[in-house]
Amino acid sequence: MDKIIFHHAPMSRSNIVHWMFEELGVPYELHAMSLDRGDHKKPDYLAINPVGKVPAITHQGVTISEAAAICAYLADEFPAAKLSVPVGTPQRGLYLKWLFYSPSCLETAMIDKGNNRSPVPPRQSSYGDYDTVVGTVAQAVMKGPYLLGQQFTAPDVVLGSCLQYGTMIKALPERPEFMAYLGRLRTRPALQRSF
Repeated sequence: MDKIIFHHAPMSRSNIVHWMFEELGVPYELHAMSLDRGDHKKPDYLAINPVGKVPAITHQGVTISEAAAICAYLADEFPAAKLSVPVGTPQRGLYLKWLFYSPSCLETAMIDKGNNRSPVPPRQSSYGDYDTVVGTVAQAVMKGPYLLGQQFTAPDVVLGSCLQYGTMIKALPERPEFMAYLGRLRTRPALQRSF
């Protein structure tokens, strides 16, 4: 197996990928970075990711950025961990929906709420409205134990990380559905190791 290089800065979105690696149990080479020192804006890292964001991984000569995309790639690349839903399986659509709902809807709604931005009319917003997003996620996680039922998958890593952060910074309410779901996630040894 080709070595995976993981460009990681603690206390950033790269914690999502760190948790994913722990769930997979595959070897990787960690390149630790400090956002405070500006490592992500130095020429060496900008050659890897010109946007200067973390996380990024390099595997088989390809660099992948964006936490959800990395998780999708890793889940498909290492199917033995069963963190993906195979193409052609009926639940594949739900798997993809929840994998990308966090960064495209939930995270954007949280940022707007956390920064006290005035609500944009739902037809002009990239995610609709905050209350609908929060309610949609609450409905999804209460069916459980995981987003796709009994199978823990990559979307649980991505959405679970977003919920943890959002409730911690008070950009999301500590709804009973969220706290019960997060309680189930926090019992996972891989999540515990990633911290």
